[in-house]
Parts: sequence; C-alpha cells; structure tokens
Amino acid sequence: MSKRVIKKVAILGSGVMGSRIACHFANIGVQVLLLDIVPKEPNEIEKAKGLTLEDKSVRNRIVNEALQFALKSNPSPIYKKSFASRITTGNFDDDLPKIADCDWVMEVVVENLDIKKKVFTNVEKYRKEGTLITSNTSGIPIEMMLEGRSEDFQKHFCGTHFFNPPRYLKLLEIIPSTKTDKAVIEFLDDYGTKFLGKTTVLCKDTPAFIANRIGVYSIMALFHLVEEMGLTVDEVDKLTGPVMGRPKSATFRTCDVVGLDTLVHVANGVRQNCPNDEANKLFEIPTYVQQMVDKNWLGSKTKQGFYKKEKNKDGSSEILSLNLKTLEYEPKQKVKFAALEASKPINDLAERMQLLVNFKDKAGEFYRKSFYGLFAYVSNRIPEISDAIYKVDDAMNAGFGWEMGPFEVWDALGVKDTITKMKEDGVEVASWVNEMIEGGNESFYKIEDGAKKYYDINSKSYKTVEGTEDLLILNNIRSSKTVWKNSGTTITDLGDGILNLEFHTKMNTIGGEVIQGINKAIDLAEADYKGLVIYNEGQNFSAGANVGMIFMMAVEQEYDELDFAIRAFQNTMMRVRYSSIPVVAAPHGLTLGGGCELCLHADKVITNAETYMGLVEFGVGVIPGGGGTKEFALRASEEYGDGIRINTLRNRFLTIGQAKVSTSGYEAFELGYLKEGKDEVIVSRTHRLKYAKEACLLLADKGYSQPIERTDIKVLGKEGLGIVYAGANSMRSGNYISDHDQLISEKLGNVLCGGSLSEPTEVSERYLLDMERKAFLELCAERKTLERLESIIKTGKVLRN
Repeated sequence: MSKRVIKKVAILGSGVMGSRIACHFANIGVQVLLLDIVPKEPNEIEKAKGLTLEDKSVRNRIVNEALQFALKSNPSPIYKKSFASRITTGNFDDDLPKIADCDWVMEVVVENLDIKKKVFTNVEKYRKEGTLITSNTSGIPIEMMLEGRSEDFQKHFCGTHFFNPPRYLKLLEIIPSTKTDKAVIEFLDDYGTKFLGKTTVLCKDTPAFIANRIGVYSIMALFHLVEEMGLTVDEVDKLTGPVMGRPKSATFRTCDVVGLDTLVHVANGVRQNCPNDEANKLFEIPTYVQQMVDKNWLGSKTKQGFYKKEKNKDGSSEILSLNLKTLEYEPKQKVKFAALEASKPINDLAERMQLLVNFKDKAGEFYRKSFYGLFAYVSNRIPEISDAIYKVDDAMNAGFGWEMGPFEVWDALGVKDTITKMKEDGVEVASWVNEMIEGGNESFYKIEDGAKKYYDINSKSYKTVEGTEDLLILNNIRSSKTVWKNSGTTITDLGDGILNLEFHTKMNTIGGEVIQGINKAIDLAEADYKGLVIYNEGQNFSAGANVGMIFMMAVEQEYDELDFAIRAFQNTMMRVRYSSIPVVAAPHGLTLGGGCELCLHADKVITNAETYMGLVEFGVGVIPGGGGTKEFALRASEEYGDGIRINTLRNRFLTIGQAKVSTSGYEAFELGYLKEGKDEVIVSRTHRLKYAKEACLLLADKGYSQPIERTDIKVLGKEGLGIVYAGANSMRSGNYISDHDQLISEKLGNVLCGGSLSEPTEVSERYLLDMERKAFLELCAERKTLERLESIIKTGKVLRN
C-alpha cells in the first residue's frame, strides 16, 4: 500500500466546529477547502449594493462570515494570522467538485442523520477512491451513516470527533464502523497525535462515545448530588476546580460555557439510548435545571445561566451566582471548607486527593460521594465503551481538562482500600475490578522497565499503553533514571549521553533550588555527557522568577542579597549559553520572565505550538533582570544593519515595555523571542522530548564548540535614548502611563541603548548585564514596585500604579 500523505483537506460545514477545525488544519500547514450552503437570498446590505444570488460574495457569505467570526474570536483558533491564507472558501453548490483534489473530506454539518446522509450522497459523486472520509459527529452512531454508501466509501469512513475549541482541547475520538479498514484507523491514530497534536482515543460506536458519556454522567450526578447535600453554585465550583486537578471553570462555569441546552441534549440522548445503564436515572434532568432551560437561562450564549454578569449603579460589573433553591441571582459568596484549607500546602495532586477524599467535613463527604459514584460508573463501562481503561483516562484528561482520569485518581487513593470504603457506603464496583484485586493486582497502572502499563481485563495481565512504545516520557523513566535531584528540580538520564533537567516548583517558578539544579545539570553534562535538555511535563514550562522571594528581599531592603541572587541568575543564564555542551530548551504553556530568559540563552529551542512566551517583568514594576534585556539589546544589534536602526530599537523596546506574550510558539518568532533558522516548533507535546533529545544529540555529534562571550554588541547610546525619553514623556503627558511606568521605560531604554554614550558603540554582554542588574535593583527599591509585587502575591493580578 502506498504512503498516505495529507496535503489538502475539505471541511464540509463552517459552523463553530467546522471553521475552527479548518483553522487547525491550516495551523499545521495543510491546504483547506471550507464549504457551506448558499444563502436563500441576499441580505439587506447586499441588496442595497445591487448584488444578487448569482454573485460569488453572496453565494459564499455564510462560509466567509463564519470563518471571519472564528478568526476574530478569542482565544484565537489560528497560530499565526498569515496561516489563514491556507484556507479557501466556497459553497456546496458551486465548489463540491473540488473535493476530488482533497486527501481527506470531513463532514461537520448539523447533527441530523438525514442531512448528513444527503451530504454523503453528494460527496460520493466527486470524491476520489481511497480518500479519507470522516464525520465530526458528537453522538450519532457511525454505523447508521453507512446506508447506501459504496464499498470504498465504507472502507475509508469513520467518526473523527474533535472537541471545542479544536485548537486547545487535545482530544480526538476516532470511531470506526464495522467496515472501516484497519489501516485507516492506524493512520488517523498516528496523524492525529503527531501532526494535529491530539490525544487520539479509539472509541467503540456507543452513545456519546467515551468522553461525553463519562463527562456528562459526572455533571448529571453532580446536579443531583448538589440537591441532596444542599450545596451552592459557588461551593461546588470551588470544590471541583483546580484543587482537584480540574479546569478553573470547574462545573457550573463549564456548563455555562458549553450551554445548558447542549448538556441536556446529550444527557437525554444517553438516557434514551442506554436503557440498561445502571445509572440511567441519574441522566434525568433535575427540576431546577429544566426550569433554567424553560427560562432560556442556557449560559454564556443567553447571557445568564448558573452565573450572570450585572452592572451596578456606579458602572462597575459584578458576577452573580444562581441560588438553586429560589432560582434568584445573588452576590457570590466566599467559600470556606476545612478540607480546602488543609490541602493548600500540598502541591502533589495525588497526595492532595488523598487528603480531600478522606477529610471529615462536608467537603470530604462531597468528594467521597462524587468519586465513589464515578469509580463505580467507569468500572461498569469497561468493556462497553472501551476494552482498555487508559482510553477512559486519556479521554477525560484531553477532552475535559482533567489532570488525572478516574482510574488514575482511584489508583492514587488505593484501589483495594477504596473498594472497601465504597462497599461500606453501599456502592458496588464491576466484578472485573474485584477479580483484579483477588488476582494480586492492586493497581490499574504500573511503571515497569521504563514503560507505563495498564491492567487488561481480557488477558488479566498488564500491557504497555498503546502508542507509547516509541515515545520518551519522563514519568515512565524518572524512578529508574534519576541522576540527581533537589527540592525543585530533577536530573534524569535520557540515554545516548543526554541529560534532562525538569522543574517541579509551584508553577515551575525559578528560585534558588532551580538555579542550583541548572548549574548541577551543566556540571554533570560537561563532565560525563554529551548535552542537556531542559523540559518538564507540568502544565507550564515556567511562570518566571519566584516573585515572593524578590518581594521579601526588597521589602526587607536586603539589597546585597538581592544583588547576589540576580547576579547568580544572570551567571546561570550565561552558563546555559556558554557551557561546553549544547543546551536545548523545550518549553510549552506559560514560558514567562525567567523561563523566557532561559530559552533566549539556550543553543536551540524546541517549542510546543501552544507556548505563551514573554518578558513580562514590566508589569511587575521592573525590567527583565536575568539577561533578558541584555539579550534583546544583542538581538537588536544583529538586526540594525544598514536600515533604520531606531525602528528596530523601538520594536524591541515595545515588546518588553508592553509585556507582550506570544499567543503561540509561531508568534514567539514574530516577537523576537525565538530565532528563525535556529529554533523550531513542534505541534505534538508527546513527541517533543524525544525530538528535543535528537536535536541535542545532533548538535553534539556534529562537533559542538563552546561559544565565546560577545564583546561586539552595537548599542545606540544617546541616539536611541532621545527617542526613548521623548516617547515615554509623550505617553505620560497623555496619561497613557503612570509616573512609575515612565521611570521603568527610561530604565529599560537606558540598558537597551547602553547608557548615554555619545555615539553608537560596541559593548560586551557583561557591560549590559551590569547595567541590567543595576536598573533592576534600583526599581526594586521603588515603593510602587513593592506595591505591584505585593498585589501579585496576594491576588495574582498586577496593580496598575
């Protein structure tokens, strides 16, 4: 069989999902043909222009407006604005024959079987044999779509269920029919992971598939539990958010975002189509939820649901929450539970879950009832919806943003002990779980020989999680390959002479223990290894320097200690740049402040597409002090050339001065954080470590020479300072910035320009680092800076002063 290559994709249907799926294919470099229906008639604006239904702009209005709406949405569905040029729009009547040139045709029309069948009938007229054809249905049985289709169509057809928003939610459920060619499933599984950056989960063709079946059960069970326990909306969202490894939107805010009507539709579908589900009654809609639907309180789409935003008389806005008993909106209440207070010092989620579930208060009771019901439910879904337990966990983690899936949480609590407690509460688990325990297997997962294995109910043994055999996963090798560790970092041997350094502080912030870890990793690599990768599997690469530490030193006026700490940070970043071994940084998620500075100094950056990188110190009241300002002066010097130097300086100044953060790995190039030709973007997070290791090996094996510190950095001196000071003064005069912002701007400009030199001059990196550190320390002594630092520590928000 010839190699399958996806060069062009046709997306049929440009609604919320279709337009955003089109954007994500454009993100990865694929040409996209996006089609939708022709309007019934011109609208009033078109009529006023004298346009008719024969004009292309009218015929393509629906698809064009849908795409433009998607491109303007926030967060953006596109990695980089220019990528949208990869999308061509059209309509079903005029442009459907163009699908003959496409390698993959995906149907994303309304969830109506008859309409989908009509689309497929038309697709068969033009689709070339062997082309992939899939449906983005969220619940219609795949088998029902095969009626009347050709043998080749059936062979290449399956369900591909993306979750909204497709760029950000990592789940892609693949649902084969009885006729789908195995090679098609294998291709989509690999393509979804490697090219689209998804967690691909192979599902059985059962109602709501995997994620929605479990996720909607979880929400419906909670709807009923809230009534039983008399909990409030505010209490539930506090209990079911980040504290238990779930998104900030928790439960009721998530319902508002998704739409209560959507949830009710899925719940009704499961109740009607799964009469033998032991929890069928839980899918019945509670009275208060039905009343909300009847009142059209559906969430964000109708401006009110479980929450409502209201304007006060003074013009300020206030978020009100719904009283579930009276159905009246009330001011949000501060939530306090002893269990939550006790859990605050515990960073490890597994340990925190043990405390929460076993705590003897109302919150603990809530967690026990919630998890015991969930554990029983997921155990009974095996093998109904999947033969493998890890697919349930993968689906919930990638589709609903859970940090730990239900079987993973169950493992953390202790399977055997939890079963005993569940029985005491009258909750029974599926027989296969008891058989697993009786067979001497006391966990659903285990790490063995560097591989993650799951308990397989058919063979009654442990098998390696499929698709991970060729991946490099820290969680699988850490216990056996750790070389050194301290309280904030771990150094792991990746094999082939490459070490990895990972951070595991809160938000992976950089303090003394991380600085020590970086230096230790370089010491070890220089002595006995070929290179170093800096990578972690946390939610974020690094949120920057430890602001609390800086604040304490500044408020106590311990400026000598602060000077020592900043000097150590700068020297460590310079060591990353000028060690005798290659250092590759592999960031993802938030890569801010010090995390960004580390990347600026690495020999190469292999960044995930979902990387939000920026030097954000200005918002804290200081300038980048770990070599970031120096590095921007150096990079500006390389860009001055024979052009207008002031424009280059202005761009670099504004990137730091406006604390610009990239909205993707690709945008980090535009902002100057990454370098074309040196750094790279990879869409798949699961393949990133392996690729970073290979990149590091390549640098080492081709002959890596220790770089020499730069002494040839051109700075503009007074030529640049005049522009900086004039601009800052103009902004202050117009009340666009505060006095303190003006001071920070002038300090930043002074470093970028190398001080008040009489003419453009070449200076060294050390010269600029000294200026950077001096400016940082002077700003730390400012009262307004201390106020900003304190605001961030207390609220997580920047105080503008």
